[in-house]
Amino acid sequence: MTFADRIRVAVPCVALWTAACGTVNQGPVQAIRPVSGEVRQVAQWMAGSFSSAAQATKDPQFRSVVLHIAPMWTDRPDARWFYVEQAMANAQDKPYRQRVYCLSDAEDGVQSMIYELPGDPLTYAGAWKEQKPLDQLLPAMLVPKAGCAVKLTRDGSGNWTGGTEGTGCPSSRDGASYTTSEVTLTPTELRSWDRGFDAQGKQVWGSKAGPYVFVKEKSP
Repeated sequence: MTFADRIRVAVPCVALWTAACGTVNQGPVQAIRPVSGEVRQVAQWMAGSFSSAAQATKDPQFRSVVLHIAPMWTDRPDARWFYVEQAMANAQDKPYRQRVYCLSDAEDGVQSMIYELPGDPLTYAGAWKEQKPLDQLLPAMLVPKAGCAVKLTRDGSGNWTGGTEGTGCPSSRDGASYTTSEVTLTPTELRSWDRGFDAQGKQVWGSKAGPYVFVKEKSP
């Protein structure tokens, strides 16, 4: 096992976020707890390549967007990590959103911590195609997006729904003060509604017609 591998196994995503915020646990190292079946199910449904082309064809208010969610650092038992890349269908070599998600158990469901990549994100464009995406990075190199965690719970239909909480996820895009995200995940679709609001609570960016509907086209 390499030094990088030991670092990955030792630091679950929640602990990583805490350390990145400057609060490091100085107590004894706890045994690693494998993720629950709930996390494994969300991870399985989330992984893959998605497209909103069908929705865009029916409704001109929506654009044709591709979304790739590729498993990474798959040797970690305590969390599920993903490289996420989103781009316009006609400009897939220039993604407009690149993130790392880390799924772990939460008290009332599953939580996804959100991270930004170090340096110029476009350096990593297309990494979802690789067998081991972003394997050259370490968790401590990622930049946590404080206040932007997405929490998911199972609904009455057996799907997973949730989003960010409150106004704590900051955004400066187009005059926004904060952003919100609402998510519904099924075995075949990912519905995502991201919106930005100014300090007065007025929406300044994002869809006003409802969530984007991404249909899964390919699994890993």
